[in-house]
Amino acid sequence: MIELLSVVAILRDVPEQGIVRGQVGTIVEKLAPAVWEVEFSDTDGQTYAMVEASSEDLMVLQFNPLAKAA
Repeated sequence: MIELLSVVAILRDVPEQGIVRGQVGTIVEKLAPAVWEVEFSDTDGQTYAMVEASSEDLMVLQFNPLAKAA
């Protein structure tokens, strides 16, 4: 589920912003149902692109193992 501050990978190229499929960003705003603003930053925390993307163009990245089914 996508929510504010989710870390996501984009699933499409956005050449006008210099973004390619697979780049990692952070959800910073919900613009409409299933439409998000994603911030892309470098390793120094400097923003280099802001992209509007639909939920279907994003994959939430998981950092912790999911709970095992009993």
